[in-house]
Amino acid sequence: MPQRQNWFEGWRLLAALAASLVVLSLWIASMRQFEVEGVRMVIRFTARSSLLLFCLAFSAAALARLWPNAWTRWQRRNRRYLGLSFAASHAIHAVAIVTFARMDPAGFAEATSAVSYIFGGIGYACIIAMSATSFDRAAVLIGPRTWRTLHLAGGYYLWFQFMVSFGKRVPTMPLYAAFLIPLLIVMTLRTIAMARHPRGQTVAAG
Repeated sequence: MPQRQNWFEGWRLLAALAASLVVLSLWIASMRQFEVEGVRMVIRFTARSSLLLFCLAFSAAALARLWPNAWTRWQRRNRRYLGLSFAASHAIHAVAIVTFARMDPAGFAEATSAVSYIFGGIGYACIIAMSATSFDRAAVLIGPRTWRTLHLAGGYYLWFQFMVSFGKRVPTMPLYAAFLIPLLIVMTLRTIAMARHPRGQTVAAG
């Protein structure tokens, strides 16, 4: 039984999640014969899978501190791989966006703006930098203080970007408010965990 519990961790967890995201994305696109609407469905799907994986990674340290149990310890142990799975999800998201732009330039131009390019570009820069420094050698190279600053600042920026990306759709599609709930819960958990932590220390980036 313990072996079965330990199998779904680390690199195996990352490989399983990344492979599942690829398969699901292809299946979703195939539902519309890989045409524009199918690609746009993949964009929406990966935005939501990225949200879920981001929340799992960004809440890991706070949950493990507030409610230590088997699940939160597993989540805390695997926050690196959950974070990398989030990066994989958003990489598929980027591929779908580029495909959409090539298949339907007019529709893409209507759905985007200069602001989305700027803030989206910063978001992807954060994801790339955080992913690159999720490996031990890179983390040692930049040092613990720089690593911590990068992952905290990047994490909070991505949290803000998710809030804006989903929140701006609420006025026309009220059900999108449901996607804001996990983000608000994550921030509340981190705030409570930091308040309970001794002065001079903060909750880790995960």
